[in-house]
Amino acid sequence: MISRRSFVISSLLASAATSAFAQSFPGTLIRILVPAAPGGGTDILARAMSQQLSTMWGQTVIVENRSGGGGLIGTRQAIAAQADGHTLLMAATSAIMSLAVSKEEHPFEIARDLAPVSLVSAPPYILVAHPDVPAKNAAELIDYGKRNQGKLTYGSSGAGAASHLSGALFAQMAGIEMLHVPYRGMGPAVPDLLAGRIQLLFAPAITVTPQIAAGTLRMIGTTGASRSKLFPDYPAIAESGLPGYDSLGWFGMFAPKETPPGVVSRISGDMRKVLESEDLKKRLAEQGAEAEPTTPQQFRDFVNTDIRKWLDLAQKAGIKLGG
Repeated sequence: MISRRSFVISSLLASAATSAFAQSFPGTLIRILVPAAPGGGTDILARAMSQQLSTMWGQTVIVENRSGGGGLIGTRQAIAAQADGHTLLMAATSAIMSLAVSKEEHPFEIARDLAPVSLVSAPPYILVAHPDVPAKNAAELIDYGKRNQGKLTYGSSGAGAASHLSGALFAQMAGIEMLHVPYRGMGPAVPDLLAGRIQLLFAPAITVTPQIAAGTLRMIGTTGASRSKLFPDYPAIAESGLPGYDSLGWFGMFAPKETPPGVVSRISGDMRKVLESEDLKKRLAEQGAEAEPTTPQQFRDFVNTDIRKWLDLAQKAGIKLGG
């Protein structure tokens, strides 16, 4: 049996080793895996952060795209990587949702597979409509939907994506039936909305604000629980017809689950400094987002709550997630 004295000494030695490891980080090149194709929101944010982290750490920080499998390919590579802080994962809601769907454990717990480091941003989507839709706000859209059950169509960037789930949540809470039309990304969805082949789209701000300004699409509302500071003239859906509605598509940083807590804390703290810099705030604003750094524990709680919410919605609404 291990004596109390031996246990205390072992704990102190382990703590000292972890602290020393954290202080020596980073010791070599750092990779940020992005489980999505180049050019998307996750990739843009990862590359913006890599530049500043590289300067801060005095080490090369590279971004590697590992797309495929709804984000599972890159995410699983990060899970299997050496847990020393030199391989990180920048992921969006959809990639972690794919991971959750691939697991059998319930309720979902992110720490079983990854060490949450920090939230980066959780921007709202914007619900836009083709001008032919006779609704100017959420209340009018819901009224129209109830009088035309099953006739409204909304697009998304893919089945199970945040844009899809935002629409499913809207329909469920509003008590209306809408037809979901999945696309392979936002790229082909926006032209179809402009052409009137679909009527609604829950989309990232950057993809639809030019069309709203041009008057070719009508803004119905933002999807956050309250009005976005970046779009003060756009009402939140929750305040314009559907109280309690809240749907965000987030981005965050993770590490392999056995990464020493001291290293995770170090990376999280340095990310906060980067995210609070004027350069990153500007880059995020260009994407219609705000910096929202957190502690590792705060991010863990956020991810678990958000993913469980969507899994519950999918089960109740009969939405098949994953392949």
